[in-house]
Amino acid sequence: MDNQNLFITKIQEKIEKFILPTASKLSSQRHLASIRDGLTYLVPFTIIGGLSILISSPPVSANLQGTNFFYQFMLAWKDWASQYSNILMIPYNLTIGIISIYVVAGITYKLASHYKMNAIANTLVTTFIFTCISAAPEAYKVGEASVSAIPTAQLGASSMFAAIIVAIVGVEINHFLIEHNIKINMPKSVPPNVSGPFEVLIPLIVSTFIFFGINLLCTSMTGAGLTQLVFKIFQPLLSATGSLPSILFITLLTQIFWFFGIHGNNMVSAVVTPVTTANIALNLEAYNAGKPMTAIFAGSFNSIYGGWLTYTTILITLIIFCKSPQLKSISKVAPISTAFNVNEPLIFGIPTVLNVYTFFGITLSSLLNVTIAYISMSTGIVGKMYLTVPWTTPAPLAAFLSTMDFKAVILWAILLVLDIAIILPFMKMYDKQLIKETVES
Repeated sequence: MDNQNLFITKIQEKIEKFILPTASKLSSQRHLASIRDGLTYLVPFTIIGGLSILISSPPVSANLQGTNFFYQFMLAWKDWASQYSNILMIPYNLTIGIISIYVVAGITYKLASHYKMNAIANTLVTTFIFTCISAAPEAYKVGEASVSAIPTAQLGASSMFAAIIVAIVGVEINHFLIEHNIKINMPKSVPPNVSGPFEVLIPLIVSTFIFFGINLLCTSMTGAGLTQLVFKIFQPLLSATGSLPSILFITLLTQIFWFFGIHGNNMVSAVVTPVTTANIALNLEAYNAGKPMTAIFAGSFNSIYGGWLTYTTILITLIIFCKSPQLKSISKVAPISTAFNVNEPLIFGIPTVLNVYTFFGITLSSLLNVTIAYISMSTGIVGKMYLTVPWTTPAPLAAFLSTMDFKAVILWAILLVLDIAIILPFMKMYDKQLIKETVES
């Protein structure tokens, strides 16, 4: 046991010396942190957009026959939704349909706040620039009349990465010009709410010309605007990050961080959040268009089939199988919090930090879970995630609501049984150790 503790201590020292500083810097890097935190503003909009599409496009099979009350209800729902589709789709069209607008605004606000710049003024600047290059008004013929309208085709999920670039570069341009006093300086007697917009006027003009020029250059050279070109560039990244090896690596890295008492989800979220957010929006767009959904690594995939599942498993083993006073006491206080995916009572009560028994059990289970879930979704056995749910939604319910597929709940239950089989031997060994220590003390 002493040799084991010595080995763990040495690994911890290496992580604290080499890995942790790098991971911490990556997580707190101002641009990545602004992307991560700015995208959190999107959660309510993705939930509202998802509800809108769910209500307006109920999951009703074309072959469904009204043979019972439930089927009759579903068919009536479909008929009602078809009748009022234009109204019901308004929330979707103004959320997921133009989600890149919210991406620009959220990231700009966080990054400008980091620089202690006027966040609102900078947000308006980058939003204006983005709409200029992606949604310039066009003339349309409606009957005999000619109308001008803003196209929204380039404001959806496919333009999210372009929106991220515009937000970051726009703020950096503004910050550079303001720091070098290239701005309109108003008298000190002028209130900040009046001087603020004038302060960003010159940066606005400069940023507009820069992005206009880049957009025209992209169009003339490639035939596609900046937003379309950026999406084509980032498409391979989405595919690579969403591959099974990448998901397994992210899962393993997360568990290693948790083992050493570091919030694993927070450490990887700076890189993972933009990908999962973009993928859930792309899946929702595909669902709305009646096209196949392609992204598996979307929304809460890693949470539903990762920590939300494995910690539920650990709680079950504590309640049913473990006998040590320490674990028994934890099993009495943790059920409610664990049911709503608040796992800290288990993490720090067991504890799982620097605990090789729980580490191996949780890690093996998590890797198996995401592998089986990935294969199930890629083969079409279980539907892919296209709806966003609050993170406090109980995991089995979240599995269903995010996919609107009852088979997702069945899969979750099967994985729960497998996880119990994997984790139980490790928990029993740890339980025996705690009982022995109690007797000896």
